[in-house]
Amino acid sequence: MQSTEALVSVGLNHYLVLSALLFTIGALGVLLRKNMIVILMSIELMLNAVNISFVAFATYLDNLDGKIMVLFVMTIAAAEAAVGLALAVNIFKNFREVNIRFFEHLRG
Repeated sequence: MQSTEALVSVGLNHYLVLSALLFTIGALGVLLRKNMIVILMSIELMLNAVNISFVAFATYLDNLDGKIMVLFVMTIAAAEAAVGLALAVNIFKNFREVNIRFFEHLRG
């Protein structure tokens, strides 16, 4: 049997470390990848990391502001995904590949 003394409570630091780790993975995905779909997923990962921080601080401070801000961030993330996927579909129609370097040819 496991005693209750051996259980670790999850505190604010655990959520912030998780958030920082997810944000770092997302930032590396944006900086190192060339595929548009992977870049969009990395941006979503970064936004979700920010959401974790907002909810963690809102819960820790017993304040509702952070949880309300998460709704705004989720709305922005949905709009970003819609616009990004529309651009990716347009690039795929023209070049038969979704690569970030094709965005240089979208002038005019």
